[in-house]
Amino acid sequence: MTDPGRPFPRHLRQALRTIAARVYLAVCAALLVWALVVTTTDSSDDSMAGVIPLLATAPVSLVLLVLPDHAAALVVAVVLGALVNAAVIGWCARALRR
Repeated sequence: MTDPGRPFPRHLRQALRTIAARVYLAVCAALLVWALVVTTTDSSDDSMAGVIPLLATAPVSLVLLVLPDHAAALVVAVVLGALVNAAVIGWCARALRR
């Protein structure tokens, strides 16, 4: 799966260095900040702003929704989902460049 001389974290760092992966991470971070701001400033409990970052980082974030119902669970699910998806985007971008 990986080269014997190249450890896995090195592959991950190289995948996250691509422009496409960094743009995706920036968009996900902006969506998460927007959702948190909208949710905290909205006085009613009808805010569905948290759904947008979850959909942007699916499918990993949807799997992590089984975490306990707390605001931190949303942040953890979105952050881990964004990192996994950014790594896949970076690996695909590197493979297409070869």
